[in-house]
Amino acid sequence: MAQRFGGKYSPDGTSGDTAERPAFRGATVDPIGARSNLLFLPAIPMVFLALNDGAFGLIIALISAAILTLAAWLLRGGLLAEAAYHERKIAKRPAIPRKLFSSVLTGVGIAFAAYRSEPGLVAPILYGIAAGGLHIAAFGLDPMRDKGMEGIDTFQQDRVARVVDEADAYLAAMTDALKRAQDRKMEVKLETFKAVARDLIRTVEEDPRDLTAARKYLGVYLMGARDATVKFADIYARTQDPQARADYAALLDDLGENFSARTRKLLIEDRSDLNIEIDVLRDRLQREGVRIAPEQDT
Repeated sequence: MAQRFGGKYSPDGTSGDTAERPAFRGATVDPIGARSNLLFLPAIPMVFLALNDGAFGLIIALISAAILTLAAWLLRGGLLAEAAYHERKIAKRPAIPRKLFSSVLTGVGIAFAAYRSEPGLVAPILYGIAAGGLHIAAFGLDPMRDKGMEGIDTFQQDRVARVVDEADAYLAAMTDALKRAQDRKMEVKLETFKAVARDLIRTVEEDPRDLTAARKYLGVYLMGARDATVKFADIYARTQDPQARADYAALLDDLGENFSARTRKLLIEDRSDLNIEIDVLRDRLQREGVRIAPEQDT
């Protein structure tokens, strides 16, 4: 959705708008794009062109259109799953290879479409193989390997995945609810808080041992923030109460500071754990008679 951005020289802008612009470090490009959306179009003219081909031709066209539409829908899901995979440092491969299935279905759909004009087996199969190959060349295949999972307890990682999915759902619900308030500055402030919250989410994903310390933040606190956002949006949409707006802005600031502090604390604790492991390893090596060169300041 297009959004209007204000600034210092905008009609409703102030000199302080620059400080309230969103943090774009968490911004991402839409993984779906126009190319995948265009794949929904071929099914439409195919059906209309087959209206005068008789019952058999119409049925073949309908089957082809349905298969191509399903392939386009699977491609959208595959692109979203691939984007989520690349966004995270630790991720499992998609459970369903949607892009691969989309390529196969695209080839099958084109084969059915070719059969209308060239009945037989050779030509439709060749057209289908060519279409499937071009689909793979254009959109690629799904990630086929887990990323960053070496040495990680899969059970603990699954627990983290459930908490992260819940946290992402709370953040998405906050964004949807705040749209009712129609206040651009509050939307910007919310985006800033979401970037801070996602820093904490990524920290927990990278080290599942941090889940216990951060679970309350990603569960209870975000659920409360969602409920507060819903109430603020409902009240502000009706009354435009400036006090409610100020209270909600203060809440987002407090949440952002607390989430940021928790993230820093987790990172410090992780560094402390690393230093302890290094010291233990040094002591063990010294007991084994291995001489360790002293560290030199740089």
